[in-house]
Amino acid sequence: MLEDIIKCLLVGYLFGCISTSYLIGKLYNIDIREHGSGNAGTTNTMRVLGKKAGIMVYLGDCIKCAIAILIMISVLGKKYESLPNATDMVQLIKLVTGFGAVLGHNYPFWLKFKGGKGIAVTSAVIIIFCLPADWYVPIICIIAFTGIFRTTRYVSLGSLTVITMFLLYVAIAYTGSEVYGKLLFFTFLFTASGFYTHKSNIKRLMNGTENKLEKVSDKKMPVNNNINENNMNNNVNNNMQNNNMNNMYNNNNNNRPNW
Repeated sequence: MLEDIIKCLLVGYLFGCISTSYLIGKLYNIDIREHGSGNAGTTNTMRVLGKKAGIMVYLGDCIKCAIAILIMISVLGKKYESLPNATDMVQLIKLVTGFGAVLGHNYPFWLKFKGGKGIAVTSAVIIIFCLPADWYVPIICIIAFTGIFRTTRYVSLGSLTVITMFLLYVAIAYTGSEVYGKLLFFTFLFTASGFYTHKSNIKRLMNGTENKLEKVSDKKMPVNNNINENNMNNNVNNNMQNNNMNNMYNNNNNNRPNW
């Protein structure tokens, strides 16, 4: 079992390292980690690049997690299908692979381990873990997040609430499982990771200084900063040339004799 856990974590991590927000940012010729909050995630992308870019990042983060989980279910699922607790073993595969994806998302090796906070990826895990039997759980989470966000405009508060609800759900719903300890442990890791990556947000929430996500429009970042800098330099040079020409003209008029 330990070998399979390591495989799930590794595959999940590699897929998680696909930083959607960083790649989307590059389409705008920016490093998203150098703008806004510096976080390579959905919320910061939405603040910096607009709603459409934020949605693309969210969907990309969910898809990479889903692909990793589906691969590991197809690879390891048959190994446990003859066991009495085969269903719960598949659930464990989902959690372990999903947590690997969170680690990859938060700490991508090719970006010097500076990534996001893992909430979008965790939301994908919640959906995949609960479907199809407990389909109502993701709906309840969405309602809770939406209600908190619309009331407070705090994405962080809604996110922390949802990952706490997920932990409580697993703790209650899987009490009779033979792998209950493992399921609860890995679910706890999602919650602990979320609270850890949001530690600065929690401090600001307690101080009343947390950033709110107001309504965002699809504003565009400059497509090419170098072009804008060149244009500014050209404008400055043109203004200087015009001033020089005006000065020369005025000097010539001043030097003309009065007839």
